Amino acid sequence: MPLRIAALDHDPAASGCADRPRASSAAPTALFATALATLLAACATDEPVPVRSAMTHAEARALIVQALPPGVGERAGWAADIHAALTALQVPVNASNVCAAVAITEQESSFRANPTVPGLAAIAWREIDAKSERAGVPPAVARTALKLPSSNGRSFAERIDAATTEKELSEIFDDFVGMVPMGRRLFAGANPVRTGGPMQVAIAFAEQHAAARPYPYPVATDLRAEVFTRRGGLYFGIAHLLDYPADYDRPLYRFADFNAGHYASRNAAFQNAVSIASGIALDLDGDLVLRGPDAGRRTGATEAALRSLAPRLGLDQDAIRAALAQEKEARFARSAVYRKVFEAAEQAHGRPLPRAVVPRIQLKSPKITRQLTTEWFATRVDERHRRCVVRVNAQGA
Repeated sequence: MPLRIAALDHDPAASGCADRPRASSAAPTALFATALATLLAACATDEPVPVRSAMTHAEARALIVQALPPGVGERAGWAADIHAALTALQVPVNASNVCAAVAITEQESSFRANPTVPGLAAIAWREIDAKSERAGVPPAVARTALKLPSSNGRSFAERIDAATTEKELSEIFDDFVGMVPMGRRLFAGANPVRTGGPMQVAIAFAEQHAAARPYPYPVATDLRAEVFTRRGGLYFGIAHLLDYPADYDRPLYRFADFNAGHYASRNAAFQNAVSIASGIALDLDGDLVLRGPDAGRRTGATEAALRSLAPRLGLDQDAIRAALAQEKEARFARSAVYRKVFEAAEQAHGRPLPRAVVPRIQLKSPKITRQLTTEWFATRVDERHRRCVVRVNAQGA
């Protein structure tokens, strides 16, 4: 089982097009039919399609309040920010979509905008020592540099020792990288805190999403800081969860994608089909192409297995590589490579194959202290999602 490694980022102890047409039971039939037709058309493209909610703003926020787990404080504030995110992203407000956002937030932070991380200072020091060694700097030298005064007068080391949240740690690293030349050498000019907020969304995703679609709130400092706010963390987390077309038949696979990357569940199912058609065992990790410095010089396992099928499927290596390069896009499922692989695999298997499989990935992060997998994460979130839908339906009955 492959390892998915992260540094000071995602702690899993952190509904596609099939989910989007689902509406509130109170929605008028005509409106629902119109929304359904519009959304089915959206599934055929990579572009978002505006959708009208059948509910008023007051009704939508009331539904979200119902979806929140018992004991959540500031319920009106959480509901307002979730509703604002769904509205800005043009995602329909219905029980399934609302509960998807609620389930992820409950799993990742228990509805804390800036959650505390147990033992964060010790985790940070271990990461600093590891990065120092990789940069060729003795850890003792790096720790000495961190005794310098920071922008608030306290030393960087004192602030690290007192830090309990990723937001605090991110601000310390921003100071250190900006003020101390060794900080740029250790962290390559980049803050090593890579996720944050109530949904533990990647800051790199937030920056990428905002470049493609305007962020709906004023930015006081930068997008990194926005991720650590309730409104920003929810907006970008919901965008990562729901703002891409995927025709999964269960929310479970979208939850797996939230953990493993967009279309990872679809891609793992494709790897399963490649393995059946070729007879070559593959790790069903959802990664179809190699990443990193060796990507241009080596062929990945999935691509190598596909090349063995090329003569039988009437494909050439350029077509295979071009299709696999679409692994993070909806259109990959419309490629000739995708279609021909499933045709060959189902003929060999003798029955239809699933179009989505939860990726088999073992998670590893400085914050994870036990063995966890993407399947564990997705299953836990799916259970929370089911309870949320029951909660909403019970209160609406």
